[in-house]
Amino acid sequence: MSESRIIKKYPNRRLYDTEESRYITLADIRNLVLEKVDFVVIDKKSQADITHSILLQVISEQEASGEPIFSRDFLSQIIRSYGGNMQGMVSSYMEQSLKLFMGQQQQIRSRLKSVVGVDPVSVVTDIAKKNLSFWKSAQEELLKTFTGAQNNDERKRDDHD
Repeated sequence: MSESRIIKKYPNRRLYDTEESRYITLADIRNLVLEKVDFVVIDKKSQADITHSILLQVISEQEASGEPIFSRDFLSQIIRSYGGNMQGMVSSYMEQSLKLFMGQQQQIRSRLKSVVGVDPVSVVTDIAKKNLSFWKSAQEELLKTFTGAQNNDERKRDDHD
């Protein structure tokens, strides 16, 4: 097994990816997670592993934008779980539940693919990409038509002057 990618967090709160030799953002950390890249975040000053807190920051950022996954009640229940003798069990239960849920989703996608012959999520994604491309093209054509008409009007005015 290869070693984890090292991300350093500097006192100025910037994150530095030592493999790519560049500063990165929490969005980049999220992408590493989505791509299943094994990494660890080390505090440059104390050399402590702060991966957990950085991942929590990524979750917090995700929760703040768009539709949150965690309800207020759920977050309150998590907070109440800290410090009790059930903390380890709650953590394990939530982790196993999420793994089971993700596994079931993958099984459903696989079954649908075997029945239909295609991955339905990929089909919807492809349709969305084609629609986006179509709308971009339509907007560009509209802009060309509009700016072309404007340029023709300007030329006509210049010819009359």
